[in-house]
Amino acid sequence: MTSAVPLHLNEVSKSFGPVQALKPMTLTVDGGEMLALLGPSGCGKTTTLRIIAGFEEPDTGSVVIGSRDVTDLPPNKRGLGMVFQNYSLFPHMSVGENVAFGLKMRGVAIAERTRQARAMLSLVRLQGFEDRHAHQLSGGQQQRVALARSLVTNPSILLLDEPLGALDKNLRERMQFELREIQNRLSLTCIIVTHDQEEALTMSNRVAVMSDGEIVQVGTPTEIYERPRTRFVSEFLGTANIFAGTVVGPDGDEAWNVDLDGKPGTRAGARSEAPIRPGHRVLLAVRPEQLQIGPVASGMITANVKDLVFRGSYFAYELTTEGRDAPIFAYSQRRQEIPADGIVGLRWRPDGAVVLQDAPPS
Repeated sequence: MTSAVPLHLNEVSKSFGPVQALKPMTLTVDGGEMLALLGPSGCGKTTTLRIIAGFEEPDTGSVVIGSRDVTDLPPNKRGLGMVFQNYSLFPHMSVGENVAFGLKMRGVAIAERTRQARAMLSLVRLQGFEDRHAHQLSGGQQQRVALARSLVTNPSILLLDEPLGALDKNLRERMQFELREIQNRLSLTCIIVTHDQEEALTMSNRVAVMSDGEIVQVGTPTEIYERPRTRFVSEFLGTANIFAGTVVGPDGDEAWNVDLDGKPGTRAGARSEAPIRPGHRVLLAVRPEQLQIGPVASGMITANVKDLVFRGSYFAYELTTEGRDAPIFAYSQRRQEIPADGIVGLRWRPDGAVVLQDAPPS
């Protein structure tokens, strides 16, 4: 395989008529890294991938693979591999012929392309499937064939466009790990487009969260999940409880005490990477697993348990509290003792909440 190469997008933008699909974007993907472009439909992630692949021409900026500017090169000259959501296998060809198709287009002799196709099918655990056709394969097997076909041409970068979207949940989860294993084994630079938060967190080394044609945060899965910068990121990457309040004072490194709105006497801790000071109005994001449920006590949020469901590995609680329209969600690995009146207290550790960059309500 080709040694892992980096990708650089320099001030790349794209408009379709009056609609700006992609605002000027600068992004670097390290060699051997798997980066996920994550966001809702219409956020610009697929446009970004198509510009990298050469299917769309950027209005501004450049695409650099390794040290080579490929902005003006057609797709077949960029040395990329691509796996689509629908796999795009040729139904009239056998599995072996599908995998070897790119080599055939390059003029590789039949014996050599057959050897390489078999080697790739072995890599994706489909040895012996050479003579089958697409309609004889399961969804996961078709996905592996599409992956083998993309890898056999020795691409410098592999692009994955919602590659697991057509699979059922169990198979999708299994394939997430298999794709990651192959990518690690080959030290291949990969970019995956997905709207599935779990898929992005599971498969990637870094996640670039996109909204309205721009990247709003880039970081490791842990950083993005535990330290979202905005309300959009916090709520898109799983469930988040949002609280407004006023900063009172510091509480250790990067931690602050905050008086919560509408909760006299309720003071909570939160982390902040941005500079803040006492008197600042802030929004806090708290993940459900950070909330602790217990008997009502001083300084706790008083809440009523509205519903409780078991989700296999944890219990999910839906709670309500006076003066708040949105429900509060809390997760616990064990079932909590709930009083007959359903009234409980909620708290979190000082590092269990993060201060967002969004402006809170005045």
